Amino acid sequence: MIFWVVALSHFLHAMGTVVWIGGILMTLLVIVPGSKAALESPPLVGKLMKEIAKRFTPLANMSILLLIATGIIMLYYDKNYTSFLDLKKSWHVIIALKHFFVAAMIIIHFYRGLILNQKIEKSSSKRDEIRSTRLKKISMDLVKINLVLGIIVLLLTAVSLSM
Repeated sequence: MIFWVVALSHFLHAMGTVVWIGGILMTLLVIVPGSKAALESPPLVGKLMKEIAKRFTPLANMSILLLIATGIIMLYYDKNYTSFLDLKKSWHVIIALKHFFVAAMIIIHFYRGLILNQKIEKSSSKRDEIRSTRLKKISMDLVKINLVLGIIVLLLTAVSLSM
């Protein structure tokens, strides 16, 4: 029974990772450049990106919850894991670094969704166009940071699995 719980946790963890980090990758490398090339109008690109975000954000949120839940299960049953603060073994250090970067990604994700997007909405009137543009750039930069952090997390995962 435990085998299937762990196997299902690994599967769901991988699916959550694919949705979240894959979604960020798809957005930055395919959707944003494609929409800019095809629509040629910043307001239309903004409208499209808002619609995409409206659909992607709940999937990302669910993925984050899934990653946390399955991560806890996987750590509980992992033979290498002894304690959260046991940093004597290199495996523990790698896992601690991975969790640090994941936590940073989660903070950035929810900051963008809950705080920054509201500031962008409030400043989207004509008189605040400069502030709105600046906030949108910050938001996009944070997505890029999350992509880099996600790649680091995937690298650390590969390292930990190889140990």
